[in-house]
Amino acid sequence: MLACMWPLTVIALWARWLARVPTRVVVAEHTTWSRSELLSQRSLGWQIRTSMHRFFPRAHGIVTVSQGAADDLSAFARLDRASISVIYNPVVGESAPLSGAMYSPKDWWDGTHHKLLAVGTLKAIKDYKTLLAAFAQLCGRIDTRLLILGEGECRSTLEKQARELGIESSVFMPGFVADPVPYYRQADLHVLSSTGEGLPTVIIEALAAGTPVVSTNCPSGPREILCDGQFGRLVPVGDATALAEAMYLSLTSSHDTAALKTRAQDFSIDKAVDQYEELLFPRSTKSIS
Repeated sequence: MLACMWPLTVIALWARWLARVPTRVVVAEHTTWSRSELLSQRSLGWQIRTSMHRFFPRAHGIVTVSQGAADDLSAFARLDRASISVIYNPVVGESAPLSGAMYSPKDWWDGTHHKLLAVGTLKAIKDYKTLLAAFAQLCGRIDTRLLILGEGECRSTLEKQARELGIESSVFMPGFVADPVPYYRQADLHVLSSTGEGLPTVIIEALAAGTPVVSTNCPSGPREILCDGQFGRLVPVGDATALAEAMYLSLTSSHDTAALKTRAQDFSIDKAVDQYEELLFPRSTKSIS
């Protein structure tokens, strides 16, 4: 059994103990727990930390989605770092050819302006507040428009901020989109402004489309994916001026799209499947048929 994300991870281990069955259980966490919004509730944070510390050592394997997330989980739940494996999220697979159709919003999709894209839920940890502040600075230097794909509780706050900054006509927030791939391919730059991540798959999806990336150097994942800035610019968390400058430099520079796509293949479905298969069904336990 592969159980993903607390509390399902702990529940699976508890259920295995209650049932007294030999089921092999591997648990996987996909976030940087020390930055989780759930920790704002002190009692809940204690429950998460304590239950992980007590139950995770009973698992046949512990998985995180980045080296940074593994280091964080080890410290957060007081677990042996050597017991934690890292398997990157399977992101890149077969992709359909671009249809050539124009997608909405038309004012972002069509035109000679530079097209900025951000993908993710409209919540505090994504720090779109800093992105909008940086975008306002960028608009004074270059013709550009920003599209944010996602929905969430911060929508009204972000819409108000865009109006106050005078950039509402250049910022589009159409909500959740089931297939963002056409937007990655159309964008000139993908931007991640988060204060915390586990392994931001949106960066990998952008690289797979050959789209340049600018990201905050938040824990965890961006630095690993972008190889210390080799495949995209990294900026400090919450620094709107640094983010604006990085976006400007990226938009006015050339990029090796083939290299970006090649890097994305390190996060292929095939690689992840092989690693999970080995952890779930190690050679010594596989039956011969």
